[in-house]
Amino acid sequence: MTPPETPASFTDIPDQGWVARHAPTRLRPYLRLARLDRPIGTWLLLWPCWWSIAMASNGQMNNWPDFLWLLAAFALGALVMRGAGCAWNDITDRDFDGQVERTRGRPIPSGEISIGQAAAFMVLLALIGLNILLRLNTFALWIGVMSLAPVVIYPFMKRITWWPQVFLGLAFNWGALLGWAAVRGELTLAPLLLYLGGIAWTLGYDTIYAHQDKMDDALIGIKSSARALGQRTRPMLWAFYGAAITLFALAGWLANLGPLFFAGVGVAAAQLAWQAGSVDIDDPGDCLAKFRSNTWFGWLVFAAVLLGIW
Repeated sequence: MTPPETPASFTDIPDQGWVARHAPTRLRPYLRLARLDRPIGTWLLLWPCWWSIAMASNGQMNNWPDFLWLLAAFALGALVMRGAGCAWNDITDRDFDGQVERTRGRPIPSGEISIGQAAAFMVLLALIGLNILLRLNTFALWIGVMSLAPVVIYPFMKRITWWPQVFLGLAFNWGALLGWAAVRGELTLAPLLLYLGGIAWTLGYDTIYAHQDKMDDALIGIKSSARALGQRTRPMLWAFYGAAITLFALAGWLANLGPLFFAGVGVAAAQLAWQAGSVDIDDPGDCLAKFRSNTWFGWLVFAAVLLGIW
């Protein structure tokens, strides 16, 4: 049996990351607040955007500069909006975070920065995101504005429902709609299916992530899919991930992607099968490793879409 981690190691504040080693001391709490030392969240927010932009560009790849500009713009947008979302989440959860071993060292509960400072930083990041959004077409602009609703309500859902992961999925996969709108100025069934598939994917990976905190969550009354499912987690992971792959495949079919897309999605499905089949829900370290592996899943799906375009 794997020995339990010591309290010093069970934290989400990397003590050897680039922020701790290289960032100016006064900036470190803000960079940690935005999770810039933990890029996995940015990737998870970005992947639905890039998948959707690439899918929507099928048959419209005559303007490579515009395609690459959109990829870069959404990458910067994901970075700053993830940071703003983390600041909002930490402001609303400050009392809970102080009671959870993994999160008590975050900048707000540890007292490194005040609520006002965190709020000002959040607004600054949101304004950068707005500047990027204003450079898109009008339809995409309004789709982007609508994304604020699930972002605002998400932190409160763990207080009232056993399935806050659904609401995280609504927020984190909005890029599937926005990316398509940015390319085509409209929405069709394909991005809607991509969005629903992303929500199912999020249900899987964030249930794995939530198993890290299930003991503390039970003590302080926080709800999660991990607590709701318990030992039924593994079969439900197969269901969540199976639904995600099916919906992604249907979205690609409706977007008229070529056969190489479906071959690539098959490889991506194998990565999710590895997660569902091997995760140890009682080992926080393994849960975190499986959660982080979704970066690779994102690359696999993105590569599949690009192959399907050609």
